[in-house]
Amino acid sequence: MGKNKIARFAENKLLPNVIQPTREEALNNFELKGKWREKIFKNDHPIVLELGCGKGEYTVGMAKAFPDKNFIGVDIKGARFWFGAKDAINNNLGNVAFLRTQIELIDCFFAENEVDEIWITFPDPQIKYRRGKHRLTHPDFLNRYKNILKSSAIVHLKTDSEFLHGYTLGLLQGLGYEILTAHHDIYGAPEYEPDTLYLREIKTYYEELFSSKGKTITYIKFKLK
Repeated sequence: MGKNKIARFAENKLLPNVIQPTREEALNNFELKGKWREKIFKNDHPIVLELGCGKGEYTVGMAKAFPDKNFIGVDIKGARFWFGAKDAINNNLGNVAFLRTQIELIDCFFAENEVDEIWITFPDPQIKYRRGKHRLTHPDFLNRYKNILKSSAIVHLKTDSEFLHGYTLGLLQGLGYEILTAHHDIYGAPEYEPDTLYLREIKTYYEELFSSKGKTITYIKFKLK
């Protein structure tokens, strides 16, 4: 492991907006479950998760754009989201936190109806058939999300993978979930809902990378309840 990674892991332990529970803590009535607003954010604003947040650009970007919401970036790679955690602190953003965990455990950390919105940004599409259960829109993951989402909650998928986009659309239709919006090219689509203009204004590291290579960026907005 490089020296920079070691330093970031060490600093994460000191950052007030980084939560790094053990697996045992997750599986044994995690102390913040149902209490994120009370103990972390000190307000009653909506909670928005970004799953697989990487460096945290989207989490921090949305927190700047929507100060009346609380944002939590979730990823297992703490050395990556260190960048977002530091950015949030440097910009005095009290509505940002980062949770280091595997997304398979997401419903161990949040209570029923605690989460208002979920963003899934540029996840690994897991194209190989035997890796299908690891797709973040696989039915097993969708059921975990349902356990923590409010009935009115929105889920967003933003990806450069036409495979994952198509897989998710077909899955949602087959399961009878409500698809609110589906775009095959968010930068080429002339029609846009006013409240989703920020889809093009906030970009992750990977989005910048994929866009520079001419890849099409797709988007789905849907409900699970």
